Amino acid sequence: MVHRLLKVTSVRLARLRAVLVPISVLAVLGSAQAEALKPYKDRLFRYKKVTETLYNGDFIVVEYSKQRDLHGRDQIPERQVYGNYVSYKPKRSRGGGELNANGRTISYMGTGKWKGGAKAIVIYIHGQGGNRFQGMNDVSFGGNFNRIQNLMVRNGGAYLTVDIKNFGKRGTADVAALIKYQKQLSPQAKVVVACGSMGGIICWNLVKNGGYSRLINGIVLLGSPKDPNIFSSGALSRSVPIYMGQGTLDRVYNWETQAQFFKKIKQRAPNYPIKFTLFDTGTHGTPIRMTDWRLVLNWML
Repeated sequence: MVHRLLKVTSVRLARLRAVLVPISVLAVLGSAQAEALKPYKDRLFRYKKVTETLYNGDFIVVEYSKQRDLHGRDQIPERQVYGNYVSYKPKRSRGGGELNANGRTISYMGTGKWKGGAKAIVIYIHGQGGNRFQGMNDVSFGGNFNRIQNLMVRNGGAYLTVDIKNFGKRGTADVAALIKYQKQLSPQAKVVVACGSMGGIICWNLVKNGGYSRLINGIVLLGSPKDPNIFSSGALSRSVPIYMGQGTLDRVYNWETQAQFFKKIKQRAPNYPIKFTLFDTGTHGTPIRMTDWRLVLNWML
């Protein structure tokens, strides 16, 4: 199905078996920046099996096993991960703050060097019905939020989450205000914005806006919708790196529609920095649980 959807002209793209994956995939995603973020629990969080590698590694298919990646990882399924997946070191620097901007009060949380001096900053945007606490939950989503916190804390970075009450222009402006404030505190930091589900609307809005896009060094879309308006916004000329993660059993946003969107970007701008990870049999929340933060961020940073 993936070959049929993504084939370019009449050329059939090669299928890579698991034995070749570590060489081909890591060489593409890590490159010279492999140590931008030092390893943290890589053995636990690495992709166990990549079944297909397309577009020279820009599109990969990762096997998701509910038995292994959910029941074998969570002490209480979807609620509490086993203790060996987490470290509570980020709690030492965790705190909350409020920013007054755009006539509104923006509530957020941070860990690591969120008060200044960060080398890199990751800001997580929740989806509909979520809040700033979701991305700070250490034990949900298989401990993957705890991993990104640890990666930032242990590498001199900052990780923040923010309450979003509007996913349109107002919400986007609030996120932009938080980014600008963080850039004042950490002028040299590169900024990556990660968006879960409907929060992806804000990620796309940041890329489409010429002023906002200059503030960021990448967006991470986790089970998020596409945005065809980027083609008329001039976004492709700004080359902000994009990562898209999607599950094949996502009932909210169809993976084929998302993959076609990736393909369209590649057709319009073959060298655009975009990567797509398809989690085979994964559902809507699977990209949040399974995306290898270190792999993606090292590529962007």
